[in-house]
Amino acid sequence: MRKLLLVLALVMSLTGVAYAEAPVLMMATTTSTDNTGLLDDLAPQFTKDTGIELRWTAVGTGKALKMGENCDVDILLVHAPAAEKAFVDAGFGTARTQLMYNDFVIIGPAADPAGVKGMTVAAALGRIAADNAVFVSRGDNSGTHKMEKSLWKQIEGSSPEKEAWYVQTGQGMLRTINVAAEKGGYTMTDRGTYIKYEASMDGNPPLKILVEGDKILFNQYSAIPVNPAHCPKVKKDLADKFVNWMASPATQKTIGDFKLMGKALFTPNAE
Repeated sequence: MRKLLLVLALVMSLTGVAYAEAPVLMMATTTSTDNTGLLDDLAPQFTKDTGIELRWTAVGTGKALKMGENCDVDILLVHAPAAEKAFVDAGFGTARTQLMYNDFVIIGPAADPAGVKGMTVAAALGRIAADNAVFVSRGDNSGTHKMEKSLWKQIEGSSPEKEAWYVQTGQGMLRTINVAAEKGGYTMTDRGTYIKYEASMDGNPPLKILVEGDKILFNQYSAIPVNPAHCPKVKKDLADKFVNWMASPATQKTIGDFKLMGKALFTPNAE
């Protein structure tokens, strides 16, 4: 009995050492890849295929980029192309690899008090502003917030941040959608997170998609390994393996097959 206990103790000890020594890839990513459940679906397969454990922090793209700049993570998975290119150009990231996309949509109450259904984005936001209809923004410098701000700039004379009808949550997408629902207002979200929200409401959410299909609403997601020239301790070898794995045909198919209520949340488009 004593020998058996010693053997078990030895096995447990070796298992603990193996776990402690397993390579870990730290990633900062946007809330949409986390909220939708995509990473929960991909991470176990990534570990199985590579032996690397993936750990991530889901924040707005602005915060994710800052985490990369501060050497807090090894890789980013984000969706704000202009900011990403600036990040790489500044020497904080090595390269930007496109992996998948979806699109942004403007959602609001089924009654559509501002009457924006079917409009272009510019026309819809102009109508919301003219009617002083409640619009709820993430206000968190995320990729979605960056896109939303760029769209408001296209409306001459618009400065919604100063208006009483413009509400900023400073929080993630799902919470922002819920605030918009509580206030009977409009908001902008990526389609993947909206489908997750729709599924959580058994397919009958209070907020409906009212504006979609405008080419300006294209939403690209890309991976960026943090530059070891800027962050000497970064695990670039693990980051590169993640990028290659995400861009592989098998993983690209898994991304395309990831659905809720029969609807694809992301479309793969690895370079």
